[in-house]
Amino acid sequence: MVAGMRFGFEQIRRLPLALFVLLYTVVTGGPFLWVATMSLRTTSEIFKDPYGYPSPAHWEKFADAWTKSNYHTYFWNSVVVVVIAVALVTVIGAMAAHCLARYRFRGNRLMRFLILSGLVLPPQLLILALFQILLDVNLYNTLTGLVVVYVATHIAMTVYILEGFFMQIPQDLFDAARMDGYSDFEIFWRVTMPVGAPAIFTTVTLNFIILWNEFLFAVVLLTDDDKRTLPLGIMHFMGSHQLDVGMVATGLMIAILPVILIYGFFSETMIKGMTAGAVR
Repeated sequence: MVAGMRFGFEQIRRLPLALFVLLYTVVTGGPFLWVATMSLRTTSEIFKDPYGYPSPAHWEKFADAWTKSNYHTYFWNSVVVVVIAVALVTVIGAMAAHCLARYRFRGNRLMRFLILSGLVLPPQLLILALFQILLDVNLYNTLTGLVVVYVATHIAMTVYILEGFFMQIPQDLFDAARMDGYSDFEIFWRVTMPVGAPAIFTTVTLNFIILWNEFLFAVVLLTDDDKRTLPLGIMHFMGSHQLDVGMVATGLMIAILPVILIYGFFSETMIKGMTAGAVR
């Protein structure tokens, strides 16, 4: 009986937390589900019943949004820019974090301060300087220039996350690798990168989500329609379909789905990896 009372008391204590989680899920997931249902309905159906269920579901709207506008160009521009930028910022950031975490050299603290100072600078202060720099080096209005900007602006966050994790890797692993004759470069690739995979997964996912939705730099540094990324394309798409609410919802779902899939596939992997990394 005492055990039953204790179990009931624990359930009551957890009730406020459960209610908060439920409320948070409704607030954050509700708009997504609403847009998902609208993406499968026509505008006339939405105006007739804004919160109705898609019956029948108009799956052909996704093909229409993809083929009857420049949406496919915007989508693939974002894929190319974000994938290359995330790959570069991950490798460069991991190398910098490994160096700052494992080696002691003159200017170590100054280098860390200069890199991490990028975390306190708002993008609005950088945009004019970046615009002029890209203009001077003939990279303005190019996807290459946008990739360079993305890498430069996300190095600080990547180094900040990875350095803290790399510092927790036991020194014995590096000493053993050194005794086996590994060079500094081999130690980075064969020890730091595999053991630091949980933190690397975290930075890859965060950078991908942030850059996939990035708008400010893209809208200032790109002008040609065939070079627009997806956030700019959505703005143009919405302008072309101001009265077609259903088609706008379909376009938004095409942009949202990659982020949902990335998070769905890697969230559990990151959690398990972080636990395994802590155990190691």
